[in-house]
Amino acid sequence: MKTLFGFTKRAKTGLRMGPGMVAALAAVALSMCLGAAAPARAQVLPSAAAGGFKLSAGATASGYYLQYGERKLAGASAFVDLNTSRRLGIEAEGRWLEFHQTEDVHVETYSVGLRYHMDFGRFQPYAKGLVGFGDFNFPFGYATGRYLVVTGGGGLDYHWTHRIHVRVADIEYQDWPQFTFGSMSSVGVSAGLRVGIF
Repeated sequence: MKTLFGFTKRAKTGLRMGPGMVAALAAVALSMCLGAAAPARAQVLPSAAAGGFKLSAGATASGYYLQYGERKLAGASAFVDLNTSRRLGIEAEGRWLEFHQTEDVHVETYSVGLRYHMDFGRFQPYAKGLVGFGDFNFPFGYATGRYLVVTGGGGLDYHWTHRIHVRVADIEYQDWPQFTFGSMSSVGVSAGLRVGIF
């Protein structure tokens, strides 16, 4: 017991994480716990409806408004969705806002979190909550910074073919709570395609 206590003590004093890393780890842990949880059933489900995962990936074109300097940027994003038949899933995305720059200001964000979807015929509305980090390039390349980014959003996918979904609209609100000049926000809209892998 003494050895275990000594190990725990060393681990606590030797591990230093910023608030962004703590939030990201908490979101991943929550995602894993909720994804593993399933309601108890009195009867066995038919094999065609018994859980399972669906993995898909996609890309979108994006337009964003940044509160910093009231800038409007355009770019592209890539994402991966891991969904269950019970409507809950995980989404990871990267976004690169590199076009329509003024004074060399551009932004990249990388986030992961929970995604909840419902199906209505060919339409699949969804909501999501993500956490990650953003790389911000300040005017004229004078400085760069990496900040915690918390994202809430949702959208609508249209089931076009067996494997292809059209991402009709994806709307996000991003909060940068630790930005250099105080909390900053950004709002964006994206559209593109999502392709089923399995």
